Amino acid sequence: MYTENKQKLADIAVNIGVNLQKDQLLVINSPVECADFARLVADAAYTAGARDVMVNYGDQRLARLRYDHASLETLTTVAPWVIGKYLWIVDENAAIISIHAEDPTVFQGADASKIQAASNAIQEATEFYSQAISNNDRRWCVISVPTPGWAKRVFPDCTEAEALDRLWEAIFKTTRTDQPDPIAAWEDHDRNFESKCTFLNDKQFDAFIYSNSLGTNLTVGMPKNHVWAGGSEVAADGISFFPNIPTEEVFCAPHKSRVNGRLVATHPLIYKGQLIDGFEFTFKNGQVVDYAAQVGLDALKSLVEANPGSNFLGEIALVAHHSPISDLNLLFYNTLFDENASCHFALGSAYPSCIEGGTQMHRDQQEAAGLNYSLTHVDFMVGSADLSIIGVDGDGHQTPIFVNGDWAI
Repeated sequence: MYTENKQKLADIAVNIGVNLQKDQLLVINSPVECADFARLVADAAYTAGARDVMVNYGDQRLARLRYDHASLETLTTVAPWVIGKYLWIVDENAAIISIHAEDPTVFQGADASKIQAASNAIQEATEFYSQAISNNDRRWCVISVPTPGWAKRVFPDCTEAEALDRLWEAIFKTTRTDQPDPIAAWEDHDRNFESKCTFLNDKQFDAFIYSNSLGTNLTVGMPKNHVWAGGSEVAADGISFFPNIPTEEVFCAPHKSRVNGRLVATHPLIYKGQLIDGFEFTFKNGQVVDYAAQVGLDALKSLVEANPGSNFLGEIALVAHHSPISDLNLLFYNTLFDENASCHFALGSAYPSCIEGGTQMHRDQQEAAGLNYSLTHVDFMVGSADLSIIGVDGDGHQTPIFVNGDWAI
């Protein structure tokens, strides 16, 4: 079912997402449940002239068994061949497509501290790979396709087959796969980001003030010479690509030490397979000094305390409350979609491209300029129908950016 649209989505990932070039290597990261779609992506890649395609499969249920039964020492040991694989991917100038389709229920009840320790170990051992991604040294794209567990979480009152169908339809709509010419639709969508980015980059606001009726009252300072981006980006090789499909966000990096106030999340978050809901943060001079959650407090604690820098913000992103994804009125339990239905922030590392010359700076220069660094980068949603965002320039003049959850510029 949906054979034609599935192939179109695979084509979008290859030709718009990573903009694969002739004779380039493609790496696909995929859950085992998505093997059929991974094959479609591989087929699209070979059709586009790929030199070769390598697929890395992951299995959440196998990972759960490992977290439940393996020792902490085993979980935090990273085999040399794993590091070698990531080195090879970077050295080969591969393009990377990651299929993100977690079942939100698999890790419920698992030891959050063991999951975080295992995650830290692999992130530390392969930091060079993460840096190649965040610096846009390699072209990369994250997409999602349905799995039974995920579909049932989104549509709990449907049969598994019905839930899968409805989730496929939602994905086709939000990724513009259902358009007569999806590639042209994405090129047109990309042009729509330009006016917002140009306005914000020209204004160079010193800070933004967030407020809504849920209790958010936050001031976010910005670094000097910051750069807003959205839609396609340009990699180090000069070739454009879309890191996320779908995408509706315009984003930047806040100054790590100039965030103060209370920030209330408006959507649940799945972190390392565990649900966090009804949560909020209090910031002082950029740092999380207090936090609370109605569900998943231990998981939230592991996020905030994951590693140095994980308790500071690394991203500020603006998304209209009435966006194509938000208007579906669905909670996807998948950050790729939920972050594009709502204004959001990210705890953890900033993208160096968010300040002028940032990708050419050493890390100490980036941090001196106000960029946060961490092994993690986790988005969480804060948008609401009554969200107000005010831009404040260097002279204190205020400009409404968002009124009642939507763009005012």
